[in-house]
Amino acid sequence: MMFLNIFNIIMGMLILFIGVLIKVAFLTLLKRKVLGYIQIQKGPNKLGMLGLLQPFSNGIKLFTKEQLYLNYSNYFYYYYSPIMGFFLSLMIWLLIPYYFNLIFFNLGILFMLCCMSVGVYVMLIAGWSSNSNYPMWGELRAVAQTISYEVSLALILCSILILIMDFNLIKLSIYQQNMWFMFMMFPLSLCMFSSMLAETNRTPFDFAEGESELVSGFNIEYSGGGFTLIFLAEYSSILFMSMMMVLLYMGGYKLNLLFYLKLSFFSFLFIWVRGTLPRYRYDKLMYLCWKVYLPISLNMLLLYLGIKMFMI
Repeated sequence: MMFLNIFNIIMGMLILFIGVLIKVAFLTLLKRKVLGYIQIQKGPNKLGMLGLLQPFSNGIKLFTKEQLYLNYSNYFYYYYSPIMGFFLSLMIWLLIPYYFNLIFFNLGILFMLCCMSVGVYVMLIAGWSSNSNYPMWGELRAVAQTISYEVSLALILCSILILIMDFNLIKLSIYQQNMWFMFMMFPLSLCMFSSMLAETNRTPFDFAEGESELVSGFNIEYSGGGFTLIFLAEYSSILFMSMMMVLLYMGGYKLNLLFYLKLSFFSFLFIWVRGTLPRYRYDKLMYLCWKVYLPISLNMLLLYLGIKMFMI
């Protein structure tokens, strides 16, 4: 029986990882289609019906491209940092609160914060180990930005934790049966969404990959499989952040079609923002975090703490 349980958990994890990778593939197709419509262009429409085979073609092309080996890089760290980033981005998906087979535990939100914190080191090592100027600048920007927004992200999460008094993600759906937290915490939900944009290095906060000044930033020296793994890790993080927005503010986890539609809507929002807004200025980014989001999240934390104490 013990062996059967372990086998079921492993098979559940494999199915989840394969599902995430397929969803990432079609998220890239959605991105190119939406950006095509925003820029009044066609987008991919040749390969397969409506371009549906384009993501698989891109994946095969990227994995078969030549892998560069830099003479002056710190080879071991340079080679393995994309693999570690990809592994972390998949491991964090174990948090999704399925009702069967998968690993599911009471300290899920703490595990998420730990994985996100370790993800900073992947970018740090990827930029540093390339031994090149552009990756170094991109990595320094990425580390400063990610660490700064993790502070506001953690404080915003604390407001929700005070209301539910638990680290278990399944409790979010129980507490949101009558009213979504989005209506109760509307300013914080907007702060959370923009903090997630900054945390995943998406437009308008894509300073780690500033093409105009850093020529793709910390990943410029990667090609072939290494670049593909970084790319997959980034888009997997976008999907995970979309899922967290649904869990935290839009009703929690329910095994139905509406849950996946809400997740797809937030994934679409990430792309819509990319096609609409120009890149922010770096000093404005830091000002937004430390002078706007930090005071708002601290004040709202005190407000919800008072509400919780009053209710007790």
